[in-house]
Amino acid sequence: MAQDIRHLLKIPASRLDDINAVLLNPDTQVVNNFLAVVARYGTPAEINRKADAARALPALLKKVEAKNPEYLKDLRWLEEQRDRGAFVNIADYRRKVLGNKAATTQFNDDFAVTLEVSACQYFPWIIAAARRAIEQQVLMPGRFIKVRKMKEQEEDGDLPALAAAMQIIGASYVETLDTKGTDGSNVHLGGPDTITGYFGGVGQPNHYPLKWLDEYLYYYTNYGVRQVLNVNPGTVLVGYLLHKIGVDIEFKISVYMGNDNPYAGLWTLLGAKLFSRDDGTCPLIGFNWSNSVNNETMEITAQFRKDFGFEDVIRFEHHITETWKSIVRQPYNRRDELVQIAGHVANISAKHEGGDPEIDQARAHPSDILEYFRDKAEIIEAGDMESLTINFLDKFDAANHTAWALTENGLSFVAAQNLHK
Repeated sequence: MAQDIRHLLKIPASRLDDINAVLLNPDTQVVNNFLAVVARYGTPAEINRKADAARALPALLKKVEAKNPEYLKDLRWLEEQRDRGAFVNIADYRRKVLGNKAATTQFNDDFAVTLEVSACQYFPWIIAAARRAIEQQVLMPGRFIKVRKMKEQEEDGDLPALAAAMQIIGASYVETLDTKGTDGSNVHLGGPDTITGYFGGVGQPNHYPLKWLDEYLYYYTNYGVRQVLNVNPGTVLVGYLLHKIGVDIEFKISVYMGNDNPYAGLWTLLGAKLFSRDDGTCPLIGFNWSNSVNNETMEITAQFRKDFGFEDVIRFEHHITETWKSIVRQPYNRRDELVQIAGHVANISAKHEGGDPEIDQARAHPSDILEYFRDKAEIIEAGDMESLTINFLDKFDAANHTAWALTENGLSFVAAQNLHK
């Protein structure tokens, strides 16, 4: 019976004609408004050229020098440590974990798990992590997420400094634009007292997707920022459209989008496929699942991700740890589940948003997701910067605990690729 009705799901080609008619109609205002914002920055080719120039390491270092020349010393130190081979190589790390067994263990890099830490708010934290990595001969993650006010980090020089550091160490990173729900975009919502108003993903109403687009293009063309967080269906579509016309945007969908089942995954990937380029690429490069998903959710979704040709394009980003406060019921640690799935589902990122629960909860100042939204000046005035740095290094340690567990089970990982050969 199921086979008898399956054919009813087929989408006639004429439906695509209807969609194209809307997109290509010169009177379609939603498209016209989108194109008008893009036009302010030039043609797609011009926009990409500006971004490539801004992303070049000498250009970033020049911006660092203008804003915070002290950071140049740290960046030069980081380059020196990289060039002299101060960081542990993969073979030595595996011997450290497995001993003589490392020589006979077959690691399948096709299923390598990306080590990810969030949120890396301040450039000095990268240097602190690098010093710990050298001292303890452990790993720098291959991916970092930032959730800090863009204008604030542009002003103090952290924005170009961290971008430069990512190039030096060979890691990817994601910025979170200021155009999001907490920027006051919804005039009816405030803080925790109105939290239920956010449950529908509210936060970028009315013209805000265009504001998000404008902000993205500013940081793309001025700093070469390519990957950003995406939290709203409207801005996800804007990202699809921008990539479709030729701008090389990349984005990851946030856990706040609430994708918590394979059907939500199918809907999201249908859009990605619909607006993919002829070469098979799409701007969606990170799919952050809700904290409530299980391994079966990812296994089912991985099937049609592969069928769409996106297995190497779209990374499943899965929270292994979370901040102790303000986001999940604790204790929360999904490391054992990751080990179970990592050997047969490709392109997974192990995201560490908190320290291991037994470590985090014992801190005098446990990690708290709400601290992502604090001003730097207020943090310093309150005397909390040292505590937040400890919280970040706990996340760094948690990522290394995951790398150790993967290695013990004969599984591969992706660390900072210029540091760990």
